[in-house]
Amino acid sequence: MAANSSSLSTEKMDIIVGNLLRTGVALSAAVVLAGEVIYLWRHGTEVPNYHVFRGEPSDLRTLAGIFQDVRSFRGRGIIQLGLLLLIATPVARVAFLIYAFARQRDWLYAVIASIVLALLSFSLAGGHV
Repeated sequence: MAANSSSLSTEKMDIIVGNLLRTGVALSAAVVLAGEVIYLWRHGTEVPNYHVFRGEPSDLRTLAGIFQDVRSFRGRGIIQLGLLLLIATPVARVAFLIYAFARQRDWLYAVIASIVLALLSFSLAGGHV
């Protein structure tokens, strides 16, 4: 690979990936913390009933429901959004690596990263195409 100013060096790529991961985790933690504060503010004095199992509410099982809860300023929805951001962080890393490897013209690693992204997408879709 010829070294020129427009190419993406390995060191620069490592810095960008590191910053992407740090930013994603920090943003996710901040969103979860904000949701936790809201949830405890509204429900902190409630006594839990552990004798009856209650699964995840239906509004927290879909993206539309989560975003509706966030718009309604509900703590559980905001916490769930933070968890989605945490899951999206490594997905964004792999997507960036595809771009970076393609820009470096390292086609083998670009293909491998594409396969990894496809597998991540498949598993996040619940294993259904």
